[in-house]
Amino acid sequence: MSTNLWLAAVKRILALSQTGLAFQPGEYDRERYEEIRQISLDLLAHISNAPVEQIISLLPHEIGYVTPKVDIRAVIFRGTDEILMVQEKIDNDRWTLPGGWADVGYTPFQVAVKEVFEETGLHVEAVRLLAVLDKSKHDHPEEPWYVYKFFILCRITGGEILEQTNETSGVGWVKFDQLSGLDLSVNRVTYSQIAQLLPFAADPGLPVLCD
Repeated sequence: MSTNLWLAAVKRILALSQTGLAFQPGEYDRERYEEIRQISLDLLAHISNAPVEQIISLLPHEIGYVTPKVDIRAVIFRGTDEILMVQEKIDNDRWTLPGGWADVGYTPFQVAVKEVFEETGLHVEAVRLLAVLDKSKHDHPEEPWYVYKFFILCRITGGEILEQTNETSGVGWVKFDQLSGLDLSVNRVTYSQIAQLLPFAADPGLPVLCD
């Protein structure tokens, strides 16, 4: 079994143990779920070659039924051959679509609008959902969380592009034929995902993509 398959299996077992603990099991079952959780952490530490304490620090601090985290990405086209990209300071100025984790109290559309303004200086209107992708089904680096990625089409309504923000070191319009040459922040978006989205520039009414 490959390392990626082992990681996926161990994270699934870890999630099941946490879910079991969330339903207030009896003392006997609680001890078993806690033991399963500890075994899962030990396996993650072994696979990752990292201390258990470091693994625990990376895990989301949640209680209750385990569900995927949500990453929101804004898709903004200019004409039919350009897309807006930003450079992430936290990832060595690599390129990605504007966006980030969904915030409690905000709808997905509101998150997309907020993230675009914070990372580019532009005011946008969220138009429609383009895709919901399961991060584990795409060529991203492994991470402790299970993530769904929402890609939302947005339209510019105002504002001005900022040279940099607290989170980004650059913003720019990228021609479709230049995308393959960009150093992408692959934890956030992959070239194949962007390629799936490009047809929406010419036909925004295409059906929503979903894994």
